[in-house]
Amino acid sequence: MKNNEMLSRGSRRAFLQLSAAATAAAAFRIATEASLAAEDRNVFHPGAVVIDANENPLGPCDAARKAIVDMAPQGGRYSYWLKEELVKTFTDMEGLKPEHLRVFPGSSEPLHFSVLAFTSPARSYVTADPGYEAGMRAAKISGARIAKTPLTKTYSHDIKAMLAAAPDAGLFYVCTPNNPTGTMTPHSSIEQLLAAKPKGSVVLVDEAYIHFSDGVSALDLVKADQDVIVLRTFSKIYGMAGIRCGMAIGRPDLLAKLETFGGWSAMPITAVAAATASLKHEHLVSERKQLNASIRQKTFAWLARQGYSYVPSESNCFMLDAQRPAKEVIDRMAARNVYIGRAWPVWPTHVRITVGTQPEMEAFQEAFQAVMKNSTTTGFAPALPRRRSYPDGQSWPSVSS
Repeated sequence: MKNNEMLSRGSRRAFLQLSAAATAAAAFRIATEASLAAEDRNVFHPGAVVIDANENPLGPCDAARKAIVDMAPQGGRYSYWLKEELVKTFTDMEGLKPEHLRVFPGSSEPLHFSVLAFTSPARSYVTADPGYEAGMRAAKISGARIAKTPLTKTYSHDIKAMLAAAPDAGLFYVCTPNNPTGTMTPHSSIEQLLAAKPKGSVVLVDEAYIHFSDGVSALDLVKADQDVIVLRTFSKIYGMAGIRCGMAIGRPDLLAKLETFGGWSAMPITAVAAATASLKHEHLVSERKQLNASIRQKTFAWLARQGYSYVPSESNCFMLDAQRPAKEVIDRMAARNVYIGRAWPVWPTHVRITVGTQPEMEAFQEAFQAVMKNSTTTGFAPALPRRRSYPDGQSWPSVSS
C-alpha cells in the first residue's frame, strides 16, 4: 500500500471519528428536572400554583440569602478557593476525606458525566421504570443499551431484576428516594447490588431527596471504598434549585473519570457561599423535613378521604393515579392555573405532584376535585395568602390541622 493511500485512509478514519464525536457533542444537552418540566410547561399566569418540578417553594434559608448578598460584591473574581470551605464543611460533617468529594453546579452534571464515563455500546445503563429520565438521555449519547426494570410491589428498585436485565452493565442508577415515586430503596438492597454486580461496573446512588426521608445514606459505602458514587444536591430541601450547587462523592479514581468529561470550571461563588451557610444551619434540614412531611401527610389524608389512589412517598413528590390519561389531567389542571408534574409512559394514568406549601396543596385539591368531577369550567386559582415570617427569616406557610 502506498504511503499516500495509507495516509488517506487514516485521514478518513480520523475524520469519521471526529465527525461522530462532533455529532454526539452537538446533540449532548444536560437534562435537569427544570428542563424536563419545561418541555410541557406554558407561561405561568399570575397566582399560578406551580407544583410540577419538585422545587422547594421556601427557597434558600435566611443564612444562605445573607451569604449570597455578602458574596455578591466579590463576583468579579473566580475565587475558586471558596470551594475548599464547602468541601471541608461537608466532609467534616460526614466523616469523609476531601478527596472523596467534587463540587458541581447541581447534581445533573455529575449524573450525566457518570453515564458517559461508565457506559458505552458494550456496557449498558440500568435504571428503574418509572425513574428519573436524565441518565437515559445521557446513555443515548454514550451509545449504551438502556435497561429499564419495573419497581417492586413496595415501589423500591428491584435489585434482582436490575442485575438480570444487564449482565453487561456499566452503570446501575438508583435514585432513593426515587423520582417520581418518592419511595426508598433499602440500604441493604444497595449493598446486595454492589456485591452481585458485574466486575468493573459502578453503582450511582442519587440522594437528591434523601433529606426528606428517614432513609439511610450510602455514604458509608463510599467510606468503604466500594464501586459507588453518591450524588447530593442543594436544589431540594435547601431550596437552591435556581442557584445551582451539588456534589459527587466517591473514590478519587472514580471521580477522576467524571472530570474527563466535565473538565475544571470555577463554581458560582454565590452558590458556594449559600451552600456552605446552609450546611452550617443546625436545624434547617430537620425543620424543613418536618414541615414537608406534615403537608404531605395532610394531602394524603385528603386523597384517601376522597377515594383517590396514590403511592406513599417519603419525599417532596408523589405519584397520583388519576385513572384517566395523565396528559388530559395535566392539561385540565393547567387550565385552572395549577401546574402539576409530567407523566411516565409506563404508568399512563399517574401524574407526579410536588409537595408545595399548605395553601398551594389546598388549591391543588380544589382544582383536582373539579377536574375529576369533569367540571368544564376553567379559570385561574385565586392568589394565595401571604405567608407568616419566622425568626430565621423564612416565609413559612401555616399548616392547618
